[in-house]
Amino acid sequence: MSSDLSLGVLLISGGHERAHYALVLATTAAALGRKVTLFATNAGVRLFQHPCPLLADPREQALAARRVGTLAELYDAARELGVDCIVCEAGLRAEDIAPDTLDTHIKVAGAATFLAATQHGSVVTL
Repeated sequence: MSSDLSLGVLLISGGHERAHYALVLATTAAALGRKVTLFATNAGVRLFQHPCPLLADPREQALAARRVGTLAELYDAARELGVDCIVCEAGLRAEDIAPDTLDTHIKVAGAATFLAATQHGSVVTL
């Protein structure tokens, strides 16, 4: 199944649960052939820090024990599936996070870039 519609996932929360589900939606949509942009701002930018502080959350071990895709596994899958991951420049400043603490493949851009990428699709906010 392929679609011309894009999906934008806007991650504004810095918690494990929302970051995990943002990756669930992003990887599922990408696997179904949709163009996906995952845009993190404010506390959501923590998902893309290296090392990712959310990996220390006890939910990671609980998910693995229950054979549910972990944040780490979904993050890798998102990269393999071509999910476009962008961190908001203003969000980095708001959280006082330096761009050089992000994974090397993460783009830093503004909201206009996210809106342009998702103009013909839908947006989910977590």
